[in-house]
Amino acid sequence: MSLCSQQDDRNYKLIAKTDNAKNILQVLRAVNFRESATLFATANGLKVTVEEAKCLQANAFIQSELFQEYKIQEEVTFKVDLNVLVECLSIFGGSIFGGSSTPSLKMCYGGHGSPLILLLEEAGALTDCSICTLEADDTLDFNFCNSGVVNKVIMRSDCLKEIFSELDTSSDVLEIVMTPNPPYFRFSTIGSYGTNRTDISKDSDLIENFACTRTMTHQYKLALLRPLSKALMAAYKVSVRMDDRGFLCLQFMIKTEDNHVCFVEFFCCPEEEQAE
Repeated sequence: MSLCSQQDDRNYKLIAKTDNAKNILQVLRAVNFRESATLFATANGLKVTVEEAKCLQANAFIQSELFQEYKIQEEVTFKVDLNVLVECLSIFGGSIFGGSSTPSLKMCYGGHGSPLILLLEEAGALTDCSICTLEADDTLDFNFCNSGVVNKVIMRSDCLKEIFSELDTSSDVLEIVMTPNPPYFRFSTIGSYGTNRTDISKDSDLIENFACTRTMTHQYKLALLRPLSKALMAAYKVSVRMDDRGFLCLQFMIKTEDNHVCFVEFFCCPEEEQAE
């Protein structure tokens, strides 16, 4: 008998069911760059938060609409081993793209101190996974609000994929310039092979929306930006925003197999010294 069936479902604070576990796996993999994650469950769905060195935060949003059944008695928050969670969801094959395998998923959580229980089923084969949870730590508050955003660019992800694939890895930082005047949108690195710059015009076919009101030039540690590569590879569109402090927010729009759009966002602190 499955772990989720040993008790009445009413004893669980959270129950979520989907016919396609790949959709959940696809979003979680986009933020799977650290061992642990904090999971927030509300009536609107799940938010999975991963942080690095108190300078980078990633949030994966899995809306309740992505599940065929989503029941929550009260908001819950807990810490879970993200590597184990992703491994369990990959148990019937880790490929997100292609193949006919579409395992179903039932996720249950009973409250503080309880494990996160997964029931996966494919073609009559059942697998139960019980993942230990811990009390959640406080997560960072970047205080990134729309009123503070001075520059925003929405673009096709292919453009950003190409830029990041060609970055000089010998450089410690990536400098980003966003300005209402030429060069409009610039990415620069300074490494062993000199200075490398890539400019994107506001009139480029790759740009869907360009709304820059102030010239801002800031540097960001490349090591902090590398974790966003998984989200970038899965996304079809990216929103890049910079606030008046130079804090960067990259929001990735990811389309699942069922054509739902999920969002993954990264917040990154700038280097203390602003480039002149």
